[in-house]
Amino acid sequence: MEADHHKVTRYRTIWFSDSHLGSKGCKAEFLSDFLKHNDCETLIMVGDILDGWKMRKKVFWPQEHTNVIRRILTRAKRGTKVIYITGNHDDMLRRYSGIDFGNIHLVDEYLHITADGRKLWCIHGDQFDGVIQCHRWLAYCGDVMYESMLHLNRWYNQARRKFGFGYWSLSAYLKHKVKRAVNFISDFEEAVAKSAVQKGMDGVVCGHIHHPEIRDIHENIIYYNCGDWVESCTALAEDFEGKIHLIRWVDIGHQQADQENTSSEEETVQSPA
Repeated sequence: MEADHHKVTRYRTIWFSDSHLGSKGCKAEFLSDFLKHNDCETLIMVGDILDGWKMRKKVFWPQEHTNVIRRILTRAKRGTKVIYITGNHDDMLRRYSGIDFGNIHLVDEYLHITADGRKLWCIHGDQFDGVIQCHRWLAYCGDVMYESMLHLNRWYNQARRKFGFGYWSLSAYLKHKVKRAVNFISDFEEAVAKSAVQKGMDGVVCGHIHHPEIRDIHENIIYYNCGDWVESCTALAEDFEGKIHLIRWVDIGHQQADQENTSSEEETVQSPA
């Protein structure tokens, strides 16, 4: 599964969320490529890794989705500590929280201590979504509409590729142009950060809203959102000094792959700059 010759950037910690494996919207080929080129001591998956909502209706599981799982299992086998935080789309796993599967630990939340000593509360974030908590039927309806938008987005990007343009998320653009969506994101971020303050944390890492972000948001709490692998194709990475970066793989992934294909050198492991 792992390539014999490719450059790998090594981090202390990597977070990603909302891959929605098992759904047609998942950009599994991007995520597999990201995991191929980036390694870490601890891999934290921040919920909605599997899309149980979609798989209850219809099984969709191409080879690209299997490739992602194989890369994660390979990382665990080679010594990476893998934390799987449950989300609302994979909430069927919450009944098994606290169980370890070898080097994979299934939890509902996780406390991460950075290299510089900061305490980060890692949760999926659906606990702060009133629609999920109080009106689950409305969340399902919204999920159907969202899937339709992603379907349109696939056709749109196929047309862009024919004209030589790169990937661009039409659904993300439209979502963030709608005032109510912007207000929801802001309210969500404030609620999560306020709860982190009450827990005595220095920061919070979450997913759920598919909006990648790093910012100082509430009483010096740093808010981190992983984004997703449906629209933005983003992840968070902590270097060995404790600094956390937001990685947008659609911007750099294929450039790195192109450079790799022109080199015949042995596989090397680099530390991030």
